[in-house]
Amino acid sequence: MKEKTFILTLSCPDVRGIVAAVANFLVDHGGFILESAQFGDGATETFFMRIVFQMQHSHAEIVEKFGSIAKKFGMDYRLKNLLERPKTLIMVSHHGHCLNHLLHRTATGFLPIEIAGIVSNRTELEEMASWHNHPFHLVAKNEEDKLIALLDGIDLVVLARYMQILSPKVCQKMHGRIINIHHSFLPSFKGAKPYHQAYDKGVKVIGATAHYATADLDEGPIIEQETTHVNHTHSPQDLVAIGYDMENRVLARAIKWHVEQRVVLNQHKTVVFQ
Repeated sequence: MKEKTFILTLSCPDVRGIVAAVANFLVDHGGFILESAQFGDGATETFFMRIVFQMQHSHAEIVEKFGSIAKKFGMDYRLKNLLERPKTLIMVSHHGHCLNHLLHRTATGFLPIEIAGIVSNRTELEEMASWHNHPFHLVAKNEEDKLIALLDGIDLVVLARYMQILSPKVCQKMHGRIINIHHSFLPSFKGAKPYHQAYDKGVKVIGATAHYATADLDEGPIIEQETTHVNHTHSPQDLVAIGYDMENRVLARAIKWHVEQRVVLNQHKTVVFQ
């Protein structure tokens, strides 16, 4: 039987013996470790671990056999086959730069997701979705039931500059599985045209942040951030172009890390095994 590659991530109270128990489990069941990383957070007294390993057993068999160890240490864990591509719903309004970047990276194999559809509250980007042969769903602000129906069977939601607020019901249904991109290094400039507002204030640093979306607007656990310095020679259009490029990069990295199970929630923060 050919060996399959799995990724195991876990978190639990930080006590002695966790690493040894997991390593011995893998050895006892014919596992071969390819990568291993761990972190103990003294502030929350929580232990985090990510292991990539090969094993002949199936996913279901590993879950069954690992159950006693998980119960003993009170583990919250996830196990996935490395080859699995999560079914992803991309939500977007009228800014198409992030969507275009994600479509290209997925089509070229650099982003390991399966795009199940594209949702928007507007029609401007329907042609882009059709060109890439992805289903396009027009969902108005008051059509929550329609959106919730589209979420059935979806593993990941990406807000690629989706300019609508998700309801608490949607956030709860997809908890820890909604990634948003936000110009959060411009916190004083909310609403329309944040880069133009930043230009008017003469800011020297702009940036972008990818985070998990929660019912608390733009306050979810942060996955990845990037900043760059700007100066008086940059026009508002320059800031928009620079900002859009950062949003593209940061969002793509956050999605990739999430899919590779490098991101583990740590209360209101994240542990990211890069």
